[in-house]
Amino acid sequence: MDSLITGTDGRTRCGWVGSDAEYERYHDEEWGFPLHGDRALFEKMALEGFQAGLSWITILRKRPRFREVFAGFDPGDVARFGEDDIERLMGDAGIIRNRAKIVATIENARLVQEMAEDDLDTLMWSFAPEAAARPRSFDDVPAVTAESTAMSQTLRKRGFRFVGPTTMYALMQSAGMVDDHMAGCWRVA
Repeated sequence: MDSLITGTDGRTRCGWVGSDAEYERYHDEEWGFPLHGDRALFEKMALEGFQAGLSWITILRKRPRFREVFAGFDPGDVARFGEDDIERLMGDAGIIRNRAKIVATIENARLVQEMAEDDLDTLMWSFAPEAAARPRSFDDVPAVTAESTAMSQTLRKRGFRFVGPTTMYALMQSAGMVDDHMAGCWRVA
């Protein structure tokens, strides 16, 4: 895969975008933009957890349904989900029907609820590293860093699940805690 690709609109983007219109929109409008707020970061955590073992485009395409059935990822609402909700979600073909991930999302919401307002935001952003040199190729982009490992360990100690170091690095990229847009990408030109 090339590090950069030029879209039909003439813009040069990070090569992972390919020619998929939804990936282009996500890259151009969301990926790498600083994201704050407990609800927004809880959603990101949940979706990154559901993505484990799958492609991100699968999650993006299912995200509207995820938002609908998980009460807009409001941690307070999701924390109140019970066994009936788990069964309802397991029967919904519009999402990833993985019981362990569904249960983890509900339990993670309960843990967010136990925190003070904006504590999840403060905690997660405390692991954002100093800005690094802009990557020039995919070889320059790690899958795991010391910061994503530390974030993962801290969240796991608090009881969070599906928050491994690779998943947390992907969250850090998508939430703008790190900026891995390739040198030459129009987003950073």
